[in-house]
Amino acid sequence: MPSALAFSSSIRNWILPSLPVSSEFKCSARLRVHVSATGNRSVLPSDTVGTDGPAPLSKEDGRIGSGASDGGNGRVGSNLERKRLVKDTVSEELEVLWDDGFGEETVKDYLDISKEMIKPDGGPPRWFCPVACGPPIKESPLLLFLPGMDGVGLGLLLHHKPLGRVFEVRCMHIPVYDRTPFEGLVKFVENILVLEHTFSPNKPIYLVGDSLGGCLALAVAARNPTIDLVLVLVNPATSFGKSQLQPLLPVLKALPDELHITVPYLLSFIMGDPMKMALVNVEYGLPPAQKLEHLSRNLTSLLPRLSGLADIIPKETLLWKLKLLKTGAAYANSRLHAVKSDVLVLASGKDNMLPSGAEAQRLSTSLQNCKIRYFKDNGHTLLLEDGINLLTIIKATNMYRRSRRHDYVSEFIPPSMTEFKEAFDEMNGFFRLATSPVIFSTLKDGKIVRSLSGIPNEGPVLLVGYHMLLGLELSGLVEAFLREKKVMVRGIAHPLMFSDTLESSLPEFSRIDLLKIFGASPVSASNLFKLLSTKSYVLLYPGGAREALHRKGEEYKLFWPEQPEFVRMAARFGATIVPFGVIGEDDVGELVLDYNDLINIPFVGDWIKDLNQKSVKLRTDAIGEVANEELYYPGILPKLPGRFYYLFGKPIETKGRMDVLKERENANVLYLQVRSEIESMISYLIKKREEDPYRGLIERTVYRAISAPVDEIPTFGP
Repeated sequence: MPSALAFSSSIRNWILPSLPVSSEFKCSARLRVHVSATGNRSVLPSDTVGTDGPAPLSKEDGRIGSGASDGGNGRVGSNLERKRLVKDTVSEELEVLWDDGFGEETVKDYLDISKEMIKPDGGPPRWFCPVACGPPIKESPLLLFLPGMDGVGLGLLLHHKPLGRVFEVRCMHIPVYDRTPFEGLVKFVENILVLEHTFSPNKPIYLVGDSLGGCLALAVAARNPTIDLVLVLVNPATSFGKSQLQPLLPVLKALPDELHITVPYLLSFIMGDPMKMALVNVEYGLPPAQKLEHLSRNLTSLLPRLSGLADIIPKETLLWKLKLLKTGAAYANSRLHAVKSDVLVLASGKDNMLPSGAEAQRLSTSLQNCKIRYFKDNGHTLLLEDGINLLTIIKATNMYRRSRRHDYVSEFIPPSMTEFKEAFDEMNGFFRLATSPVIFSTLKDGKIVRSLSGIPNEGPVLLVGYHMLLGLELSGLVEAFLREKKVMVRGIAHPLMFSDTLESSLPEFSRIDLLKIFGASPVSASNLFKLLSTKSYVLLYPGGAREALHRKGEEYKLFWPEQPEFVRMAARFGATIVPFGVIGEDDVGELVLDYNDLINIPFVGDWIKDLNQKSVKLRTDAIGEVANEELYYPGILPKLPGRFYYLFGKPIETKGRMDVLKERENANVLYLQVRSEIESMISYLIKKREEDPYRGLIERTVYRAISAPVDEIPTFGP
């Protein structure tokens, strides 16, 4: 059981509503809040405050009014004062593979801290800022968390650390015995919304609404269409009228008080999956025996704590919250037409409380700007379950922004170590084992080495190469740069990857989402300009979709435009061009159905034509095969996997090359040089792989079993 001091380490400060005149409120020995007879409040740090963050300031600093007018919301203290207090701790940006701390907190912590927070205090709703969130990076937007039925406000507990690096996080707490009606809660949130928008009119404000909080977020958005809001709705309770719990509601009302203690156990299994909750901090990749032991230990500590739910939601509170759900759902549904905000709906497939999957589909057609992500194996308490990282989802759907329009370059958040491990160890681990990538680079003296030592250590760097079928080489390339050089390679991708055309009615988290998390940007001259101007490592495929979706017999053939599209841009910023060749697609599968085959198949051909009509057309002024960028999904017959081979050529400096920048003919010469080197490297790799004794999967598997991990398996000598 956590002590008051332990609890205080989880909450930075409370932003409290009006209390009785001349009263004093103590919050777990953390802060003392004094309310004067005039209604002005000041928050005085106690001896245990330490250095977790600046102490809130008084009304005189300009951000808080009397309780009668502001309902107690808003961060205390002015923008100017807040910036002054945290200027030494706020960083400009996050480093690549930053530690997001995801999984350090669990549902056990949620139950322990909740037990401390629900102690009766007689106050109405309020906001608090979790200590774990820490100071966010510069110019981060505000994120308000609106809780579900529990009202505690700790629904983001697992996500406090990652979200707190890129958002200013505040969580809404509704005390157990508070009986503020739904419209009162709407006004409570609305007040802080209007106040914050006044001080930062060009920044979006995020509302993360969980269940009941989803209704609250929609209601507030409908009433404030001129404020730039981004809504993240997690299993929103707008479908409460169709809830699977409807037949049980009369039983709950008639249940004797002495039997109410059994209700939380029932609700805990209805609302969430205890197994997924217990898996939150179980490290992926552990041996089965250790994983089972860790899971068993988590379950053993979690299940006894579920009795605490009876205190979090006592009978009278439960019945009140059910009334709020009914009122909130009706209120929000009647105003969906007025919601102008960007909306992201997260829906669970195993939600035993609400029909969340069907509701997500309904909302996507009812709301003007709505995206969906569907999690088929998760329950109602999605944010407290394993495998759900809210920041990752926001990034993957391009919903993160610090201004009115999303900028793929300036607002890119580099991947965290958690995202790296999940992408390359969990999701892509088997493919890496199957293809055992071999990566060579060329030093300035022309020597070929098995590492990325030949790649410059400072940008801007432009990696230009061959695009294998379906871009199969991408994961190995990006992973290698992250592992060895801790460098994020920013890929330039087809705009279709960023459109809604490929999304199904209930889209799950996909590999296309991974591309966005790991730095992909839509192909455009402006994005290339921004990336090179910020000294990024940029991955460019001049052959584009035509190369990645080639026809039978065209493997390892370059489809480049006639014009030197990238050379002069590289010279403008003095970027180092590194050509590279890659092979291996013919060792993992055989292309059996290409565009020419599929376009003649009934229904399939119609789907392909429709897809291409809806997609953005690139290189409309180009001639030759590169202009034929018909999009389709090829039919591939898998093979027993061979091996992928990468060779990065000798870096080509463009710094000071005014001849390339000013003379088109010189630019064309360099362009043809890069193309020729890539073709030579491909031919070299095709020839040399015949000398690799571990090209076959069986040979590599045997060697790995007795000698070395996947990245240390020998290959041919360069």
